[in-house]
Amino acid sequence: MAQKQVLGLDIGTRTIKAIVAEVGEDGMFRIVHQVSGESRGIRKGAVADMEEATAAITGVIGEVKRFSKTAVRNIYLGIGCADVAAQISRGIVAVSRANSEIYQDDISRVIQASEAVNLSANRMILHTITREFIVDGIGDIQDPMGMIGSRLEVMSVVVDAFQPAVRNMIKCVELGGGSITAVIFNPLSAALSVLTKKQKELGVVLVDIGYGTTGIAVYEEGKLIYTKTFPVGAGHITNDLAVALKVQVDVAERIKVAYGSAVSRDVPAKETVDLRKFDPNYKGNPSRKFIAEIIEARLAEMCEMINNELKRIGRAGQLPAGAVVVGGGSKLPGVTALFTGELKLSTQIGLPRATLYETSPETAELLEAPEYAAALGLPLWEETLEKKKPSIVKKGAIMRVLRNLLP
Repeated sequence: MAQKQVLGLDIGTRTIKAIVAEVGEDGMFRIVHQVSGESRGIRKGAVADMEEATAAITGVIGEVKRFSKTAVRNIYLGIGCADVAAQISRGIVAVSRANSEIYQDDISRVIQASEAVNLSANRMILHTITREFIVDGIGDIQDPMGMIGSRLEVMSVVVDAFQPAVRNMIKCVELGGGSITAVIFNPLSAALSVLTKKQKELGVVLVDIGYGTTGIAVYEEGKLIYTKTFPVGAGHITNDLAVALKVQVDVAERIKVAYGSAVSRDVPAKETVDLRKFDPNYKGNPSRKFIAEIIEARLAEMCEMINNELKRIGRAGQLPAGAVVVGGGSKLPGVTALFTGELKLSTQIGLPRATLYETSPETAELLEAPEYAAALGLPLWEETLEKKKPSIVKKGAIMRVLRNLLP
């Protein structure tokens, strides 16, 4: 019997990552293939040029099709657009049956009731994630099925996004030959692959530093309590370096990777970088400390944004499991030291948990890559689809998918 294959498709501002996984009967996810390609036409996690974005996505999906035609019909699409927000919502319903026993239809109705939030016409619900159920005033219930009660309540985290941004991304994937099963917000996907149960219980913030955006997901007592994105990412560091050093963006990226550091005080003041190593047309020998100061300033700005959101929810400096940083931006030397100092939280680099996956020699290195945290979390959504209840769970033609996005 053939194993069911799914495709996790993470469309970022700089790179498109595709993970083909098989869902085994033992509950393990076998990573059987991976494809990556340059992203084009995407800005800050959203489509800026439909033609270019579709061409880039089509190329990646086409490579996946050569390996697996079934996986592209079961895509879990990760998005990280810069205007995703979250709010807490409460739903209340009366238990429908005379014997007061709670059934699945009662649970579905109360979750639907919690989705009645005030959103503008151009926004849509991306996820409705249950925090707890309450039966006749008794809370902290994870599954009320079969319980007895007359009133059922739910506290949910409703994650909403700018509807045109999600629609455009879906359209590009459909035009590229893919069929979408669910759309997932990247920080939630990364948290699924990286965070442990203990970290979520104690209280933790996951920080996903992408090229165009940075997203956070805050957990406490095992539950998601907040999530958000910011329109600043590792690409802004590259742009800052390009302006300061008067070099092309691609050269600035290479300098960042080769000589960058997030903590300027740890870099010797006399150490310099010969720009002619990167391009003989450039002249100058900027100090590594100067480069580090530019990087540090932008990362400190990110930390300030994160801290402001943590203050809003009363968790600034109050998360015992600290911060877990993933994404391509997490690979800069000194990131953990900077975040520890700025957020006043212990910080570590997050890697996908090896206990969740089986790999081949060709895919084993992905478990050592924090930039693949979100992509590797997407196939895991297969198991939690009903529990997490994404809004988009339909397949088929693009118009059919888009109709399901309407509020």
